[in-house]
Amino acid sequence: MRDYPTNKRMMLFSGSSNPALALKVSEYLKMELGQVERKKFKNGEIYVRFNDSVRGADVFVMQTSSDPVNDNIMELLIMIDALKRASAGMINVVMPHYGYARQDKKSEGREPITAKLLADILQTAGMDRLIVVDLHTATIQGFFDVPVDHITAIPIIAKYFREKDIKNAVVVSPDVGGVKRASIFSKQLELPLAILDKRRPEHNVSEVEHIVGDVENKDAIIFDDLIDTGGTLVEAINILLDHGAKKVYAAATHPIFSGQAVEILANSRAEEIIVADTIPINRDYDKTRIKQLSIANLLAKTIKKVYDCKSVSELFKGENLV
Repeated sequence: MRDYPTNKRMMLFSGSSNPALALKVSEYLKMELGQVERKKFKNGEIYVRFNDSVRGADVFVMQTSSDPVNDNIMELLIMIDALKRASAGMINVVMPHYGYARQDKKSEGREPITAKLLADILQTAGMDRLIVVDLHTATIQGFFDVPVDHITAIPIIAKYFREKDIKNAVVVSPDVGGVKRASIFSKQLELPLAILDKRRPEHNVSEVEHIVGDVENKDAIIFDDLIDTGGTLVEAINILLDHGAKKVYAAATHPIFSGQAVEILANSRAEEIIVADTIPINRDYDKTRIKQLSIANLLAKTIKKVYDCKSVSELFKGENLV
């Protein structure tokens, strides 16, 4: 961490990945987004220049890992480097979705741990703090030697389902690895928990073998951290309905929606699919089937807490979050 004095001046900038979310956050904070000049050279190289002085300021840069993931991560690294060289007091990265999070361990020989590699690169570039939403695994926080504020969209999604007042329901974890996350969600809704025993023979392919828990004659709410291709989710929806569930809802924080995921989900047997706006859905979709809830207010409150040197965990008191 650099030793520059800060004059306690907050500045908020957005990368090109999710400007709509950054604008909402700036409105909650009652401040304007800083001006950034960016362009690409003909060979694809990225150029970034900040048009506002950042010397000594507490700077918050918002950039999510959305398609094109590698371009957006590279743009973020260049922005961090520019801020460091412009003598910013603190460089706080707000990354609603942390890219490469699924590559957090070695499952086979000669594999990388890319989630750790990304952590190293961000810190080498000059990042002083990370604010991130619903990591794939909470242990990724340990990959960093700078402060990490790991916040969650669970209360926002849980509030949506509480207001629907669904009776006789069960929360379903789509795999064993997501049990802790689904358990927190089920406690917020005061509902029982069921688990799908899923095997993953290869990347983006999974097979569900067993259901642990009772779903018969109940409305099931599948809860996960992300939805990628949609194939795994559709399989889970079909299995729950085939095992006697009356209706199936799905919810996740990050709508990655690769390939034809939007079309696959729109044609699924799910009643609704609820996601947050950590990643923009940059295509037309059926808003009666797929609903996107905003986390802008939560991010704005987190940024204000960090800037005021106050406890971020206070935002989640009473929610039984870890």
